[in-house]
Amino acid sequence: MLLWLTDYLAQFISGFTVFQYLTFRTVVSVVTALSLSLLIGPWVIDRLNRHQIGQPVRGDGPESHFSKAGTPTMGGALILIVIFFTTLMWGELGNRYVWTVLLVTLAFGGIGWVDDYLKIRRKSSDGLAARAKYAWQSLFGLAAALFLYLSAEMPAETDLIVPFFKAVAIPLGAGYVVVAYLVIVGMSNAVNLTDGLDGLAILPTVMVGAALGLIAYLAGHAEFASYLQIPHIPQAGELAVFCGALIGAGLGFLWFNAYPADVIMGDVGALALGAALAVVAIIIRHEIVLLVMGGLFVIETASVIIQVASFRLTGRRIFRMAPIHHHFELKGWPEPRVIVRFWILTLVLVLVGLSTLKLR
Repeated sequence: MLLWLTDYLAQFISGFTVFQYLTFRTVVSVVTALSLSLLIGPWVIDRLNRHQIGQPVRGDGPESHFSKAGTPTMGGALILIVIFFTTLMWGELGNRYVWTVLLVTLAFGGIGWVDDYLKIRRKSSDGLAARAKYAWQSLFGLAAALFLYLSAEMPAETDLIVPFFKAVAIPLGAGYVVVAYLVIVGMSNAVNLTDGLDGLAILPTVMVGAALGLIAYLAGHAEFASYLQIPHIPQAGELAVFCGALIGAGLGFLWFNAYPADVIMGDVGALALGAALAVVAIIIRHEIVLLVMGGLFVIETASVIIQVASFRLTGRRIFRMAPIHHHFELKGWPEPRVIVRFWILTLVLVLVGLSTLKLR
């Protein structure tokens, strides 16, 4: 919205032309989102406290988590509100990719909101039934995948790009829908599983989102894309503004979510942010790189799958508790140590993912 206004004002005041630069709007998006988060965050937390929207705690979880019971949850709504309004302010609203990411983010946020609401209402860690949650995720994930497939204008938009290789692009055809669907639903649940400690999920999400924003900018620029030998996706660069909003909103939320947390993200934030990262990566054709940079999310999910499979097949558990961050807690690692070390791991993985841009 403000982009249209600055475009109009640029006719009279030349200084407003700076807002036409994508890089500048991305930076402004970060600052706007961060400022909004810090400004309205205390009010949101106060409202959650007044309505007694407290976090239920797993009865079989680590004893150190029992003190978290009652901490305001559903704080992810703050992130989504800030991302939505910041993107509307500084994004190009005629861009189909921007609306695709926004709508998918809000749709998955809605699923998370219902899940969180049921947990609070029942005063239990059991929310929306697993089958119902997966069904709604599948519906929205499949709808997004189909839209992107049917609206694709060139083969590069549906090829699977293999990192570290110059000319390996696998035509997926209709298989694109399957791949996109799996990435969206899988990453949404992966971020949700990671969100078990104060600040554990949000900073890795910010780091991965920042890297995807950079790649989106490069993929949307014909010369940079050609130089780096990555697919050139016209209009994809505008997703950098969305990623900027995600960075600012995420850092603003971390201000309140850092250990010991004043507010917890909840499924409303985790499911939405995971889906958002996935859709951005799919649009810019870097799904495999997303799995590298988001390796923490993949590890957390794999630990749950391994634990369940091992127990059902052998009756024995591989980890003391899954997801794996609880395993390290039960080994005696203090919660802040687990969080910071997992942040460091994510930083390394993000750098590895970015290295694929040049190592081809």
